[in-house]
Amino acid sequence: MTSSFIRRTVFDSITFGFLLCVALIAIAQPTEAQMLELGKNTAIFFVALGLGGVLSFVLNELAKVKTLGESIFAPAYKKAQAEETSWYKTFSGWQLAITLTVTLVVAIFKTRFSMYELLNEDGFAGAVRLFQGLLSPNFALLPKAVLNIIETIFMAFLATALAIPIAFVLSFFSAKNIMQGPVSFPIYLFLRTLMNITRSIEALIWAIIFSVWVGIGPFAGMLALMIHSIASLTKQYSEMVEVVSEGPIEGVQSTGANKLQMIWFAIVPQVILPYISFTVYRWDINVRMATIIGLVGGGGIGTMLMQYQGQAMWPEVGCIILVIAVVVWAMDQASAYLREALK
Repeated sequence: MTSSFIRRTVFDSITFGFLLCVALIAIAQPTEAQMLELGKNTAIFFVALGLGGVLSFVLNELAKVKTLGESIFAPAYKKAQAEETSWYKTFSGWQLAITLTVTLVVAIFKTRFSMYELLNEDGFAGAVRLFQGLLSPNFALLPKAVLNIIETIFMAFLATALAIPIAFVLSFFSAKNIMQGPVSFPIYLFLRTLMNITRSIEALIWAIIFSVWVGIGPFAGMLALMIHSIASLTKQYSEMVEVVSEGPIEGVQSTGANKLQMIWFAIVPQVILPYISFTVYRWDINVRMATIIGLVGGGGIGTMLMQYQGQAMWPEVGCIILVIAVVVWAMDQASAYLREALK
């Protein structure tokens, strides 16, 4: 059983299972209470996936129909041999079109998208009043806002600085081309899974966790950013390691170098400049994220923003937003110039 077969089957199981669920709901039209009850029964989702898998097998193996999963995950030689055909003449094309259309319709339904609510006169008038306050900033608050944004910048800097060495080391253990073998590969899988889980938890959630752990303030915000930065940088760094040129590696190995020497002399020189570029960009991201995690007690200017927004003091909020916008713009420009200089 090849990896392409597994990926194709899983992909088609999800898409077909999703379409089957939507079709059943459209036919049965359950009430909201019934939908909640169905949601508690996880067996239904596994049944839908199973039916999707069966349908995928029947179409691909018995009917010899090329599904979307087969088109995406087929081996390279099969893709090269495939004839170019208009999408509407293929099953995979219609599968993609129907899946996207159904997903769009479900998204509109679940988000309760409403042009009436968007253009409602009362709501629009309230938004106008809010923007009038935001566009008339109270500059008396400027000194306090500047002090808080400085705290935010240093919070992001320390989080990035602490994350760099940890992510640097973990990136080599998370690179598939290095971690081969019966002992190394399980370590690679464990670290990749751990980093994916850590990265999937937003910095906002980490800030809440650390606010309970170490108390409300910039320390909690810094720890939240550091954890998220380690996971993100490890992924970015490891992906750079996985696409390095094999020539220098083979050259160093031919001299009898061990694995650590091979990494240091053959891989690190190839990835060091992209590493620095990604790191600068991550600091830029952390500055922006630091303003958000302050909303849940992570310190910095976000906490100040939450206080004035909660009291509907829109001119003061306007001043804080202006300070954040200026700093984010300056950081974005600076990081862009640095990344360009490092190319």
